[in-house]
Amino acid sequence: MNTKKLLLLSIFYCFLLNNIYSQGFNSIGSSDGIYLMAVGNSGKIFLSTNSGTSFGAYIVNGSINYNSVFAADSLFWITASDGNLYKTPRNNVSLTQIPGISSSSLNSICFTNSGIGFICGDSGKVFKTSTRGANWVLSNSGINFTKLNSISFADSVTGAIAGNNGQIYLTTNGGSSWIAQVTGTTKNILKIKYFQNSIIAVGEFGTIITKAGIGPWINISSRTNSDIRSVSGTSFFNSHICGGGGFIRNNTNGFQNFFNFEKNPMFGDLKDILYIDSLTGFAVSSLNQAIIKTTNAGAGWFLTSGTTATFTWNLKLSAGGGIGNDLCQHPNDRNSVFVMYGSTVYVSRNRGENWSAISTTSLGNYAHSFYVSPLDTNIWLAAVQSSPNKVIRTTDYGQTWKTILSINFSNYGMPLEMDQNNPAVFYFAPDGGGFYKSTDTGASFREISNNYPFRSPCDIIVMWDSSNVIYLADGVTGSGLGQIFKSNNGGINWSLVETNTSSSEIPCLANTVFDKSVAFATNWPSGDIFKTSNFGDNWSFLRTNSASGWASDICREDPTVVLTGSYSGFTFLSTDGGANFTQASIGGGAGAGELAIERGYILDMRTSGISKLSVNYNVITSLQENIITGIPDKFNLYQNYPNPFNPSTTIKFDLPKSGNVTLKLYDLLGREVSSLVNGYRNAGQYEISFNGNNFSSGIYFYRLQYDGLMQTKKFMLVK
Repeated sequence: MNTKKLLLLSIFYCFLLNNIYSQGFNSIGSSDGIYLMAVGNSGKIFLSTNSGTSFGAYIVNGSINYNSVFAADSLFWITASDGNLYKTPRNNVSLTQIPGISSSSLNSICFTNSGIGFICGDSGKVFKTSTRGANWVLSNSGINFTKLNSISFADSVTGAIAGNNGQIYLTTNGGSSWIAQVTGTTKNILKIKYFQNSIIAVGEFGTIITKAGIGPWINISSRTNSDIRSVSGTSFFNSHICGGGGFIRNNTNGFQNFFNFEKNPMFGDLKDILYIDSLTGFAVSSLNQAIIKTTNAGAGWFLTSGTTATFTWNLKLSAGGGIGNDLCQHPNDRNSVFVMYGSTVYVSRNRGENWSAISTTSLGNYAHSFYVSPLDTNIWLAAVQSSPNKVIRTTDYGQTWKTILSINFSNYGMPLEMDQNNPAVFYFAPDGGGFYKSTDTGASFREISNNYPFRSPCDIIVMWDSSNVIYLADGVTGSGLGQIFKSNNGGINWSLVETNTSSSEIPCLANTVFDKSVAFATNWPSGDIFKTSNFGDNWSFLRTNSASGWASDICREDPTVVLTGSYSGFTFLSTDGGANFTQASIGGGAGAGELAIERGYILDMRTSGISKLSVNYNVITSLQENIITGIPDKFNLYQNYPNPFNPSTTIKFDLPKSGNVTLKLYDLLGREVSSLVNGYRNAGQYEISFNGNNFSSGIYFYRLQYDGLMQTKKFMLVK
């Protein structure tokens, strides 16, 4: 096989690609928003020539991972894990390999104009071309031996490179030399964007660092522990970032923390984002083949190419004996999560997929609240039913437990809460009045409210960044009076701020680190959802879900995702900040807890077990092409089979030598209706699977042209 030309092996129409390709894309490139290319691992390439209306899916050398793609002039340039660079015309996938650039992975590429380009990769390698990619020379003076992940230039002389361990280098002389920067972080930097005179770099564990003009590097508090994988935009103050389980955020309107969240349909990590102009953007995930697009500056994103999403809740743990939200994310390990059912504590080390029992206690038999201390993960606190009910504590990772308080609390709520701003502080609200506080990680509690006459508190939350502000939800079954209270002085004094006479209880409250003015409240048995947008002073009716309200949560990395559980077998998911919800039937008893750690990492705790949300994307592409081993003796176009067909058929042809090939479809009037193949192909036997789902019944012709030769066949589509 010609090493300078690599074959198109597979393109699919109307097929669930996740069954074939277990992963998605690493990068997306375009210069005009019309011609788009997305590249990924195992030789995967998607190409669209119509702004994402349809895509062709290609596998070009399945042993290679394609790391980045960049559109320059009429070409796409692709860097790969094999240390080679590839280019292809923008209107078809016909890769030309440019070998010998590096022996290690090439990770990122950019061009400053049609002639000058740069590549960075593993082992501190940087290469430059001044000949439109014909020749590349090493250009890494001043750079350490490190993995370089991203390169960006503002013009032909001013550029930046980012890599592992917080390393960033700048050049002002076209890459002749590079100067190391003091970034203030040791996290791996995954993407960097050089605007006209300012830089934004993003990376692991919520890293955002910026540099405006000649100023210093500034670390921005992103308020997320998720990886931020990409940054794009038209200017320093009109930038967009993505990552985690699928969030997209921007810094427009002065939000330097990127607290403007863009509503989008992706529930899988977003690996790359590309804004073509101030309105049009595209983004891709490494976990699926769905490509999303915006045409209104991120106000809304949609799935391209007829892609649809299917939401499924899959049972991961069968257990019983928990009515409160007993789910607790590990404070230091993003992949681990705990839950307490009955007298047993379980842990998952792989994002809720599998669970193991790690502790039991004899001090209670029904769990209501459970916490692992961020200050010392050996310390756990739980509220459990007993006679009387108890707050219990362990300091040895659940080997032994001690009773801290013996006092009855709501048999359906979560009476124990940790102050997320100061995890040494815990609060407890029992039945019949009083509000208790611990300042020693739950080792002891004291009553601080002069026995304020709560009835039966259901839930407590502390405002982010403002520990003096606390909300408490109250209610008694059958009372017809659900109430919310607020304290402005850390639980000493309280004011009634909301009464709902259509409910008896306010089972759950939820708030977000990204906007402390906002919180949600569920209601039982009405299913009402209430929301505050002014720090809990006023609560307004938002909507009624069609089941008795119970648990709730706001996604920890993206507040546009809101969940509510129900006392029946339903859960409700919103992707627009609670304006609209989609109902899903899970079954298995009451919805005791919701935990949305990431958009792609959402758990539902019911009284009978834990389910995890799975979102599968059905991606439609335009056709399928396969190469069959062996080189035929002569040029030949075979009759399609089956014929007549509905809706799919296969067209087979032989190429005795390499050359440019076109395979086009025509109607009875001789008008071209589709181009199935248009580009360079190596010698071999090919099969094209065509789907006529979007065509009318009738007779069509398909014509193969190659090396001055032409053959035509007729086929019939019957619907």
